[in-house]
Amino acid sequence: MTDRWVREQVPLEQTWRLEDLYPSVQAWEADLLSLPELVNAVEQYRGRLHESASALLACLQAHEKFFVRMMRVATFAQLRETQDGTNAEYQEQSGRVGSAMAVSEAALSFVESEILSLPDGLVEKFVHEEAGLAVWRKTLQDLSETKPHRLHAQVESALAALGEVLEAPALIYERSKSADLQFAPITVSRDGKNVTLPMSFALYEERYELSADTDERRAAYASFVNTLSQYQQSYAAAYNAEVKKQVTLSRLRHYPSVTHMLLHPQRVTMEMYHMVHEIILTELAPHMRRLAKLRQRAHSLPQMRYCDLHAPLDPQFAAHTSYEEATKLILEATAVLGDEYVSIMQAAIRDRWVDRADNVGKASGAFCADHYEVHPYILMTWTDNMRSAFTLAHELGHAGHAVLASRHQRPQSTWPSLYFTEAPSTMNERLLAHHVIAHSTDQRMRLWVIEQSLGTYYHNFVTHLLEAQLQRRVYALAQKGQSLTAQLLSELKGEVLASFWGDAVVIDEGARLTWMRQSHYYMGLYPYTYAAGLTISTAAAQRIMQQGEPAAEAWLSALKAGGSLDPLDLARLAGVDMSTEAPIRSAVAYVGSLVDELEGLS
Repeated sequence: MTDRWVREQVPLEQTWRLEDLYPSVQAWEADLLSLPELVNAVEQYRGRLHESASALLACLQAHEKFFVRMMRVATFAQLRETQDGTNAEYQEQSGRVGSAMAVSEAALSFVESEILSLPDGLVEKFVHEEAGLAVWRKTLQDLSETKPHRLHAQVESALAALGEVLEAPALIYERSKSADLQFAPITVSRDGKNVTLPMSFALYEERYELSADTDERRAAYASFVNTLSQYQQSYAAAYNAEVKKQVTLSRLRHYPSVTHMLLHPQRVTMEMYHMVHEIILTELAPHMRRLAKLRQRAHSLPQMRYCDLHAPLDPQFAAHTSYEEATKLILEATAVLGDEYVSIMQAAIRDRWVDRADNVGKASGAFCADHYEVHPYILMTWTDNMRSAFTLAHELGHAGHAVLASRHQRPQSTWPSLYFTEAPSTMNERLLAHHVIAHSTDQRMRLWVIEQSLGTYYHNFVTHLLEAQLQRRVYALAQKGQSLTAQLLSELKGEVLASFWGDAVVIDEGARLTWMRQSHYYMGLYPYTYAAGLTISTAAAQRIMQQGEPAAEAWLSALKAGGSLDPLDLARLAGVDMSTEAPIRSAVAYVGSLVDELEGLS
């Protein structure tokens, strides 16, 4: 089989139920057209925020109503485009939303500008006078700290109006990745016969990269790299535009560097940021090199190539995992977090929150999109292996967090700092790993399960943190005026990979092109937060396993707190002190212990 489904061929049960957002496109259209009215409801307070606490509260409430409606409209359009980026109707609807957001945000940029222009102490006085403003206390405090970096109100309005244009690099990258990239089918030998297999971005990352068949794995890699290489110049141009935008904005806003600017909304210090990088990359590399050597030996490979890093340690042991089996395991594993949490997991599985098919035009990777008024939605590509089970557990962790935070917080306080965002998702992975390992008695099964567990650490501590390393180098060069070309990006990525892997892995041209594989480069300083989140969840999961219900309740308290606390306080609420090196070193040591056990079992 060489053909992939088009969207219309996908079985209904493998798709998400977008009717929960809008029963029809006409209903969505009506909400989109209602946005100017909601904008007007906010604009009536222009120039009046100094009048009274009640005026400020009414303005914030009207703005919140607009924001919730806008995000519902945007989420519907975004999900439709990610399910099939080749669909012209979806592209047009997404473009309309982008334009509407830019116009609306330009009109409403006055809110923050006026609040920041109020006399010193007046906002605090208003909060004291008006009880309804209490839920906005942290939002207003965080906003006040941006004052040194705010521009004139007219400039802020102009930048907001250009929002759609400023987001163009990310849009170009995503649309090309889902709609333009076409990969040649691969041919492999099966029982003496040549068999042709379909190939896509998602199939490569979710299936072929994990294949026990070296010929299949390398044939898929060749097809994958061949297509990527054809787009490297345009992708480099898009990323160069994104980086220049960030550097320019950081200078306009008088930040010491683009890194300072991007860390500011995360509520993360430079010390916290660098600590995650330096400790993990230095102390983890020896463990990962040992793991690479184990894989090389398991497959009798003369040399370990980059495309072999996910090859299974036991090539003859293939534990098929169906979607139904995986969801059962996830429900069992998360039971330790209590009935309310499990009920959220059950609803996600039962009520089609998950889109799991592979079809032409579907976005690669996985994500969870949430909305305050409606349940979250999960996009992934299911490939009948345990890695997919961990991916599903990961995204369900985001969903559980979103639902709990929405139940206990106002919209503006729902989502925490990016520094904490990946902790709930990786907690689910940790719980799944612990559950499966605890119930594995067969040696081969135990080796296989430990390997799956290590996949989580590889994904967060290696893949994403090495992306973050590339970002550090890119921004350092961009600050000096260096323009990014495809050749430079490939050289930088090759240096990052070679520094981490040493002589354990051959870094070829395809490996150097991995800067093209990830949309996180267009999301600010997001990649390193995967390592921060996994560090938090590793420590919190160990507490849950040791202490049971009290630690589980502490974790749930952190989830329910949403974004009402800064990331260090959220972690402390869960019993983890990320202001010290201890949790980071402990997490890396745990990875080392898993590799130790694999060496003993192999």
